[in-house]
Amino acid sequence: MSRVHDALKKAEEEKALRGDSYSYEEMEPFGAPGFHGLGGTRTTAAPRPPAKAPSRPWQQGFGPAAFLERCSPREWETDPLLIQQVDARRHALVSEEFRSLRSRLYLLRKARPVQKLVVTSPLPQEGKTFVAANLARVFAKQAGSRVLLIDGDLRSSGLPAVLGAPAVPGLADYLAGGFELTSIIQRGPTENLLFIPAGATAPNPSELIGNGRFELLLDRVAPVFDWIIIDSPPAIPVSDAKLLAGFCDGVLMLVNAGTTPFDLARKACAEFSQNQLLGVILNRVKPVQNYNSYYHHSKGTPDKGNGQGTQA
Repeated sequence: MSRVHDALKKAEEEKALRGDSYSYEEMEPFGAPGFHGLGGTRTTAAPRPPAKAPSRPWQQGFGPAAFLERCSPREWETDPLLIQQVDARRHALVSEEFRSLRSRLYLLRKARPVQKLVVTSPLPQEGKTFVAANLARVFAKQAGSRVLLIDGDLRSSGLPAVLGAPAVPGLADYLAGGFELTSIIQRGPTENLLFIPAGATAPNPSELIGNGRFELLLDRVAPVFDWIIIDSPPAIPVSDAKLLAGFCDGVLMLVNAGTTPFDLARKACAEFSQNQLLGVILNRVKPVQNYNSYYHHSKGTPDKGNGQGTQA
């Protein structure tokens, strides 16, 4: 799909320089750099002034800041189990673990393009939603770093409960064609962290993810955000995580220490190519004295985050 988009874009620019004219359908006001539809035919009748190439929102004076202003401001009531609300000792351990993971991803970015990340696990209830939310928050803590957190689990959404954010409208509503992009992106109280919930329950999640609009969504938001974190369904029961990974730069696999069967962990990793799989995060690691490469949080974290600790 991306190759087709690039080819269409190149052809459109070349033909615009030659004076060809096109009509554009379903173009959203802040939709750079992609289009929903491309139509029209080459003009061969009487000579006409050369058609101008369609300008992007940034060329019209609408930069990323203007895009963000168009997103929906919402009130969030963040779950107290997130890292900012735990006690001082746990706060230090949790923060250090996520900072370490953040540093590794920045180092990886020097070697290859890494911006759009899928967080998944072999099975449900393994902590991926907790990790996705906190990874997004630790990225957003860096000055000038804009982060978009997307709830890509259209089957069992957990992020609205973690963030205390409205659940609708969201991704499913946009993919079904019912909402504009900026109307589903929420601006909460955390600076530089924006959120797209899963939205209304969808009877056909895989078909929605694969209908082309999700890739267009990523094309539109990629110029605005430094990091895009996607919480996906588990990799083994359904194919959604594999579909989402096809549009992204890499996958982080979450595995429970001592409880996830090795053959299932290996099967989940095999769903993705070696180039897609960036690494494995080991969850519910038992705390060890004088060793801070883990985090510990209380029971009851939505999805999937109730356990002993995690090592990245």
